[in-house]
Amino acid sequence: MRYLKSSLFICILLLANLSYAQTLKTEHWLDFERAASPQISPNGERILYVRRGIDKMNDRASSEIWQVKADGSEHAFVVKGGNIKWSPQGDRIAFVAPDNNGKAQLYVRYMNAEGLVSQISSLDINPRNYAWSPDGKHIAFVARTNETNTWAMSLPGKPKGATWTTDPIYIDTLHHKQDRVGITNTGYDHLFVVPSDGGTAKQITSGKWNVSMRRIGGIATGGSVSWSADGQHIYFDGQPRENGDLEVFKSLVYKVSLSTQEITPLTPSDGFFHSPEVSPDGKNVALIGAPEWASDTYRINHLYLMDLDGNNLRELVKDLPDSPSNLAWSNDSKELLFSYDHHGVRHVHETTLKGKTKALTSGDKVVTMGSLAQDGTMAMTFSSHQQAEDVYIQKGTRQAKRLTNLNADIFAGLTLGEVKEIWYESSENTQVQGWMVMPPNYDASKQYPMVLYIHGGPHAMYNIGFNFAFQELAASGYVVLFTNPRGSTGYGAEFANAIQGIYPGVRDGADLLNGVDAAIAQANIDSERLFVTGCSGGGVLTTYMVAVSQRFKAAVARCTVSNWIGMAGTSDVPAWVYRFHEKPFWEDPTDWIANSPLHMVGEVNTPVLLITGDKDIRTPYAEAEQYFSALKMRGVPTALIPMRGEYHGTGSIPSNWLRTQLYTKAWFDRFDPAKSE
Repeated sequence: MRYLKSSLFICILLLANLSYAQTLKTEHWLDFERAASPQISPNGERILYVRRGIDKMNDRASSEIWQVKADGSEHAFVVKGGNIKWSPQGDRIAFVAPDNNGKAQLYVRYMNAEGLVSQISSLDINPRNYAWSPDGKHIAFVARTNETNTWAMSLPGKPKGATWTTDPIYIDTLHHKQDRVGITNTGYDHLFVVPSDGGTAKQITSGKWNVSMRRIGGIATGGSVSWSADGQHIYFDGQPRENGDLEVFKSLVYKVSLSTQEITPLTPSDGFFHSPEVSPDGKNVALIGAPEWASDTYRINHLYLMDLDGNNLRELVKDLPDSPSNLAWSNDSKELLFSYDHHGVRHVHETTLKGKTKALTSGDKVVTMGSLAQDGTMAMTFSSHQQAEDVYIQKGTRQAKRLTNLNADIFAGLTLGEVKEIWYESSENTQVQGWMVMPPNYDASKQYPMVLYIHGGPHAMYNIGFNFAFQELAASGYVVLFTNPRGSTGYGAEFANAIQGIYPGVRDGADLLNGVDAAIAQANIDSERLFVTGCSGGGVLTTYMVAVSQRFKAAVARCTVSNWIGMAGTSDVPAWVYRFHEKPFWEDPTDWIANSPLHMVGEVNTPVLLITGDKDIRTPYAEAEQYFSALKMRGVPTALIPMRGEYHGTGSIPSNWLRTQLYTKAWFDRFDPAKSE
């Protein structure tokens, strides 16, 4: 009998431990994987994609290229690297990977049984935005040039053999640095062409201006390169060629002749046009943009067509809730595919050349199209609240076919938190969308603590894609509330620009606090155990929330801004910061000061942990340091963690992602009334 009781007790313990093990844990992050950039072969038979995971031994993200056939078979590793594109003939792929010195280079791999690989660039500069020529003989790409110092002093008296410091960098441009890059004043982004079988890259454009649009105040954030059907011209986007350093909110589409290197602007000089894509029949150019410069910090662009010479520029699709992206032509040049974000989802749409538009995908998911086969089959990734990005294919509006299930190994047997959508009313009769991630096995008879998690940007949109951090917090016992307050994208231009000149402020602040009330009304949440966190724009709003509300027991503000005047002078996006206020601070500093969280620090009594990257250039470390010092002087519990090796954000290095999650929970635990008693 004693033996039976002992065995029964052991079984109960094992079942309890098994139940405990069936929720998401922080360490699962190390095995978590995502699919990205699926590229389908022209004949539709094979799909290549980037498999992103973590190199645990070297504490860095890993990027591998894998393949899977359209029937789901032959799922196998191909080569390390990323940024894949099939040749037009479907016999080779180009991709980017580091060379033996860690420099990113272009490679070409034959997709036959031998799988021979050739390095076709040898650059000190990172190739990006590349495109195959129609005949497959060349590849065009954008890279930063190396410029010599234009103002070096001839130093007298240097003894022979002496070791002196090298010349300093001479900076004479406003946008002279970039997060994750460093000081960039040593050159400009320009167009190059290299033979696809290797050789010397030829620089096609030159001068003191940048190829590739600058979407956020001076930093390179996208753009595209597209060949004419005859291979004689390349279409690309870029800054105005005169005064481009200050005209960062303008972008033109150009074409360049490969024979003469003559550059021709094709779009209005006051407009913002980018991402040109030449139709396969060589008759039209699709592009995204708006015809006039605007002072708003967020601009919703439209879908346009124009002739090859820039004439007959016409609006094809307009009045979208957000800007279109991911342009792709059908093989017969009769339809154009694109995507846009709306109310937390993203789907693929198709339009005719007359602007007749329909959705190709639908449902509660985030769909990101990678490429099209010649027969119209799309390669995409799908993600949802409880599924991370996996590869799918779909033809037209037919049902999508799933080809990968990368996290089946770690999700098998796990109970994830249910995600509930909420809509609620905020100030000025504004309707706001949000979601709650419930703890696994949520029990309505129990009370739970809640974390308000605020997105960055501020012009960004939380979507319904899988979020590991939210699910892990929910597995730790929190209800996680995330919302899209005013300033968010995906709800129209008026919604996004509602915070112009008052950020952070009464509108986005009201939307967040009303979201807390809405969540409490719909779930059994302990109103005495509320916490708040966010990064970048989310860090800014975190510091604002604790100044205007005493409801939160603790806050974790990551990569925050505390002083807008200081931010304008030290960030890599100064022109963007200056746009947030009607007048520059030297004319009227009133709004600059009033909207700075540092100015509000006298109202803060909530314990605040500040975490930021020690190499951050976007929201520099001093922004968090100023706020920390002020709280220290006031005697408010606070701490400051400069995360080693991080630029903007605190989790690009895997161990730092783990630290961010653990520090956040530990800070909340320290001031949680239920845990600190």
